[in-house]
Amino acid sequence: MSYRLGVNLGFAINRYIEPEIWTRIVREDMGLRYVQFVADLLNPFWPREYIDKELRRINDAVRRYDLVVESLFTSAFTRVNHLMNPDGEARKIWLDWFRRFLDIGRALGAKNAGSHFGIMTFDTYNNPGKQKFILDEAVKGWQELTFYAKDLGYDCLIFEPMSVPREMANTIEETRELLDAVNAKCGVPLKVCLDVGHAPHPSERDPYLWIEALAALSPVIHLQQTVLHKSNHAPFTEEANKTGIITREKVMETVRKAGCTDALFAFEISHREHWDTDFRIIQDLKESAAYFRQVIPG
Repeated sequence: MSYRLGVNLGFAINRYIEPEIWTRIVREDMGLRYVQFVADLLNPFWPREYIDKELRRINDAVRRYDLVVESLFTSAFTRVNHLMNPDGEARKIWLDWFRRFLDIGRALGAKNAGSHFGIMTFDTYNNPGKQKFILDEAVKGWQELTFYAKDLGYDCLIFEPMSVPREMANTIEETRELLDAVNAKCGVPLKVCLDVGHAPHPSERDPYLWIEALAALSPVIHLQQTVLHKSNHAPFTEEANKTGIITREKVMETVRKAGCTDALFAFEISHREHWDTDFRIIQDLKESAAYFRQVIPG
């Protein structure tokens, strides 16, 4: 059994973008070793020469603090339609973007990478014919990426169930259907990046149902504190834990019940740009790490 505690680097976007800074925060302030790197810190659309330079800089900082970049994911500014864009040329551009993204991940030593499955526009979602076409296109795109990932040595690709139907994987059943569709013809398997606070469908609002159903299929599990009917992405502070429905004990009990034996548990905590929160980010991350370290020592 291998449970690892880490952090998604979304917290660093526009705040701690310097590799020398975020690596120090993760290792010295949070006391963690594992990270899920995010595209907003090194976007594949940027010039290759700059990306290569930054990769050297990041790898130097990662080695200095003995970190492991286990996973790669899209983030706030890359929450876009990508493989479900209604424009065929745009889908090709994003397919190439993902190939470059996977190249970046390999250079950082990641063993899995992913995103949301795709996002439909309302025009697509409201038209059954367009909806079926764009879903088929996204499945083909993900399948193509699984073979590219296999050639690069990845273990798997991952996608995250999202908030509304047109963002995909809105129910447990739909999540399984998307997995089955892509994995019917894949290089490496497509798996799930589960979020303990994502329980979007009105009939499936209990997050522990999602954990029990999907944790065994999730090599990465996002951790956040939240309340019922909302995905807060709050920290695990004493204050937030008073009203939050996520507890470390119940999460781990449910994960084990689901049959999950190997996973990176990565904090995905968001702070709005506000006087009350902007200056407490690191302290909240430290407190969150200390809270979950009681059940995930590594």
